[in-house]
Amino acid sequence: MTILVTGGTGTLGRPTVELLRAAGHDVRILSRHAGEGRVVGDVTSGEGLAKAMQGIDTVLHLATSAGKKDPQQTRNVTQAARDAGVTHLVYISIVGVDAVPYPYYRAKLESERIIEESGIPFTVLRASQFHDFIRMFIDLQAKLPMIIAIDAPDQPIAVREVATRLAELVEAGPSGRVADIAGPEQLRLVDAIATWQRHAGTRKPVWTMPLFGKTIRAFREGRHMTGLPGYGTETFDTYARREA
Repeated sequence: MTILVTGGTGTLGRPTVELLRAAGHDVRILSRHAGEGRVVGDVTSGEGLAKAMQGIDTVLHLATSAGKKDPQQTRNVTQAARDAGVTHLVYISIVGVDAVPYPYYRAKLESERIIEESGIPFTVLRASQFHDFIRMFIDLQAKLPMIIAIDAPDQPIAVREVATRLAELVEAGPSGRVADIAGPEQLRLVDAIATWQRHAGTRKPVWTMPLFGKTIRAFREGRHMTGLPGYGTETFDTYARREA
């Protein structure tokens, strides 16, 4: 099988590409820059996508702008894939995009709709936030004397487990919207931060911001989680012990 992966050099893309290649597939990474195993194309402008799709059986659309560009990028990818006769489009989305009125989530939901209406046989997988997201949340505040958090739960999942599921879905063929996946535990963000600091040997105070609004309420209600038991098996403590 010949596979094109957008976002193939990202947090999720790297392990997914590795697993697919280990399974014997011809995997090409879409990139704006030439390199070994890469084809040049830009999901934002659409430049190079038609050529990149030539001879492709399956597209894994993992690239994201984390903003309002996502729907247009998805339109560009689906148009090029449809024109090239791609027979399977796999898309990674986020648990709760239809329940949490956060702009990025809304963009993901719109991207799902574009794929569903594209006419291309598809698979859509929604996953909860990765363990790496919590780490990034902490790292972004590295220069502050404290860590600011919101009082909300989370159900983070190991990125490798999401990559494994994506590889399975590629092999399975078009499956529509499949069951959402999340990690094996639900924990408050402040508790995850405490776990990370314990393994990292840091002791910064954690301040909980009293935020309000529909988006915060949806997060507090756990609308971005799947419930237990989760799909994944790696806990955040295991991740932090290895990575901190």
